[in-house]
Amino acid sequence: MAQQERSVRTRRAVLEAAAEVFAERGYAAATVADILTRAGVTKGALYFHFDSKEDLAEGVLGEQTAQELVPQGLKLQEWVDSGMVLAYRLPRDAVLRAGARLSTDRRGRELYGSAFPLWVDFSISLLTEAQERGEVLPHVNPRETAEMMVGAFHGVQLFSQLTTDWQDVEVRVSTLFRHVLPTISAPALLSGLDTAPDRGARVTAELESRRVSTTASAG
Repeated sequence: MAQQERSVRTRRAVLEAAAEVFAERGYAAATVADILTRAGVTKGALYFHFDSKEDLAEGVLGEQTAQELVPQGLKLQEWVDSGMVLAYRLPRDAVLRAGARLSTDRRGRELYGSAFPLWVDFSISLLTEAQERGEVLPHVNPRETAEMMVGAFHGVQLFSQLTTDWQDVEVRVSTLFRHVLPTISAPALLSGLDTAPDRGARVTAELESRRVSTTASAG
């Protein structure tokens, strides 16, 4: 069990180091040597988990939608929460920043893919369930909405990065949701949807509290 835990920690350390290097330098300029130095592991340890730099990029992209959500009474609120938590985490999480940069590298995408389809599928699942519950207007196409929102979110976060180094990204994503929701949400639900800029921080804090309680109970 201890060996398995060490293996999991090593894989995570390598993945986070790769993400930091990819986020800072992009795929082409990043080297395995840079990642090894950042991770503080041996070459053998890295290649035990990842076959190549391309495999590392795929691993980073695979983590993009690996997020928990606090169950809500409205699936539409969970959809909002997914975006607001992403906005909160983006400046704080190198894996997410690397995913954004890797996904816009046109040459690199031919090697390792993109996170955008993952986010589109993730949004489609939430929007479809919300529509089945009557939370989303019947004429709304979940795929069109998901693709539009993923593209808009990327543009908003990129603008925030270039202008304020992501200092206002939560405010900008909050504004994005406030403009989009009236076109897709059942009118009676609009006033109850929480799109405040600090929504992502609050949901993240609740998730952390739940993890601590679960760990304490298990102990």
